[in-house]
Amino acid sequence: MNPPIAFDIAGQHCWLSAERTLFWEEAKTLIISDLHFGKTGHFRKSGIPIPQSVYKEDLQRLFQQIQYFQPQEIIITGDLFHSRENQEHDWFARWRSDIPGIRMHLVKGNHDSLNNRVYENLNLVVHEREYFCNPFRFIHDPAMIQDEVEGFYTFTGHIHPGIRISGVGKQSLSFPCFYFSDSFAILPAFSKFTGYIVVEAAKNDRVFAIVKGDVRRKEMCSIIQIQ
Repeated sequence: MNPPIAFDIAGQHCWLSAERTLFWEEAKTLIISDLHFGKTGHFRKSGIPIPQSVYKEDLQRLFQQIQYFQPQEIIITGDLFHSRENQEHDWFARWRSDIPGIRMHLVKGNHDSLNNRVYENLNLVVHEREYFCNPFRFIHDPAMIQDEVEGFYTFTGHIHPGIRISGVGKQSLSFPCFYFSDSFAILPAFSKFTGYIVVEAAKNDRVFAIVKGDVRRKEMCSIIQIQ
């Protein structure tokens, strides 16, 4: 696994992982968004032959992140599950039973439409709209940030942000990314079975495209490799 990159926000020490997770050091908390578990099963039911290995790889990646960072808590900023219950939900339930000592919070996203009893049976603490854990606030959709709460920096997801890096001529590459503004962040989708939307950084925004084998940061129009 590529070593994570240190990044401080709101006076807290965080680590950005190439596996699309963020570890908050002081709280020993892993922060992730948009896992969309069950999506591949949903597509298979619709006749689209998506292999189960795609989902199993995501579960294994998450387990590896837990082994690496050893979090005491996990905060999910929405879209843990993609749709109705299916076999992949059962696999997640068995996976969850293997780590009962880790407290897991789910801030519900637009795809988290299951009955709350399902989440409670998975030993998840459910937050209908937002969750506060000083100095951070967690909401699924950036559009739901109707006002800033003094003293709190907001983490969101939903958009599946990406960044395009241009080379010589008309060559370019696109990657999922972490997006940080002065008041809120948009986390990359954890699931690899998702697309992403290219975001444009405003002045003072920080955008990190983290890919295996290389780590790059884009601030405005310059590309800087971070060692």
